[in-house]
Amino acid sequence: MKNETKNTLIGVDVGSGSVRAGIFDLSGHLLAHATRPITLKRYAGNRVEQSSNEIWQAVCQSIREAVDAAGVSPASVSGVGFDATCSLVVLGRDGEPLAVGDACDPERNIIVWMDHRATEQAERINDTGHSVLQYVGGKISPEMETPKILWLKENRRKVYDNAWQFFDLADFLTWRATGDLARSTCTVTCKWTYLAHEKRWDADYFRTIGLDELADEEFARIGQRIVEPGTPCGQGLSAAAADEMGLPAGTPVAIGMIDAHAGGIGTAGVDNGALHNLAWVFGTSACTMTSTENPVYIPGVWGPYYSAMVPGMWLSEGGQSAAGAAIDQLVAFHPAAAEASVQARALNVPLPVYLADLALARLTDPSKAIELARGLHVVPEFLGNRAPFADPHARAAIAGLGMERDLDNLVALYVAGLCGIGYGLRQIVDAQRQQGVKTDKIVISGGAGQHPLVRQLLADACDLPILATKCSEPVLLGSAILGAVAGKVTSSVSEAMKQMTKLDRQFEPQDAYRQTHQTRYENYKLLQQTVKTFRDC
Repeated sequence: MKNETKNTLIGVDVGSGSVRAGIFDLSGHLLAHATRPITLKRYAGNRVEQSSNEIWQAVCQSIREAVDAAGVSPASVSGVGFDATCSLVVLGRDGEPLAVGDACDPERNIIVWMDHRATEQAERINDTGHSVLQYVGGKISPEMETPKILWLKENRRKVYDNAWQFFDLADFLTWRATGDLARSTCTVTCKWTYLAHEKRWDADYFRTIGLDELADEEFARIGQRIVEPGTPCGQGLSAAAADEMGLPAGTPVAIGMIDAHAGGIGTAGVDNGALHNLAWVFGTSACTMTSTENPVYIPGVWGPYYSAMVPGMWLSEGGQSAAGAAIDQLVAFHPAAAEASVQARALNVPLPVYLADLALARLTDPSKAIELARGLHVVPEFLGNRAPFADPHARAAIAGLGMERDLDNLVALYVAGLCGIGYGLRQIVDAQRQQGVKTDKIVISGGAGQHPLVRQLLADACDLPILATKCSEPVLLGSAILGAVAGKVTSSVSEAMKQMTKLDRQFEPQDAYRQTHQTRYENYKLLQQTVKTFRDC
């Protein structure tokens, strides 16, 4: 008979290409997890869409599978937490999906975070110089929600007018689970310009940029009740949602957060370093999260955001718009990619993992991998620069290619691309340091950052220690931490971070290659700026 004591937690992570659910015990140990794929529809003009109905079905299925895999009773669940990408969900009057794209398919009712259709709207918003922008690093991004809503008003007016609610994806999930319309300080502060430190929307901002209706309606369509992540939602799981998930009705559900920020709380508290550890989530994109006791204004770095990740603390958020996706794009160009992909599939591993394994097998020391990339330099900004330049028009650059078509050269290109990711991260750390933000260590999470070769190369490229936590799924752990707070397993997010995050291994930068990486870092910045000077020619 299964134990029905309230001694498990569920964390759910909705990424760009999949939904994952994890079952944890109360100490933060992962008992089991399950994954379901979700469809990512790409269209011309950097437009990317998804379906909220498909995502919800995947959430329910993955929870059922994870509970079964863990062998625990549904009645043992103390709380459920959600995280998701910062994508825009559009629903009509009865909660039905509204089409956001050219296909007029109502099932495609999500403008995904990486969708850049609103670049023009973002630039016009930035041209206003509104005071709200000082809390997004000085410039709003087309990845954020108000430019996307403005695009809908200007290009899909009927959809805009008929929309009942505009949700960030994490807030959609808590609404669908409980019926509670409350929004998370994490989502609306980081992506919607809510001023959490003043507990208000700025109506003048919305009227200035052309979204008068939202202000006139007193923000009923984007959130009137804003609460901190981990706060219990409504009365817990509704009967309908509980039936779909196979859990008891009334199971506590936490106000959620953005996926990268869940990775932040699932890692940053390790080694008692929440204030001086930079949490770095290396997935499809990459996000950096740095907590400070007071607001710090860093040009090109989003924030400062109050109570967006750790309640009561200020958050500076940087990152790279394409990271794991940039590596995928980079290696796909190479003539040996097709051959390598066949070999990777035969071993049932992703192509980047296969290339990392090949490199590591040839080396006595992972740091020596940089020698393979001699003469090859990559600025992997295929989807623009999120930080520290807030430049959506930035593009990738590759220097040093020859006529090689072999697997060895593909491995070398892969290593050069990884170093480029590391140098981009180092730029963000440098920009924060210039404003007085101290970073002692980088705590890594995310699927693209799990390989030991990757971790060591990034430590060398950034010239900072890289810490890995014991939990193999720290983003899921972050969501489970929210569930623990909602279920009253722990008193606060901060306490849960201390209790549930544990250090596994530390990767130190190697002195022997410090000068090599310093030189390559300078070359990276030179190549980056050179591309900027002639990209419009």
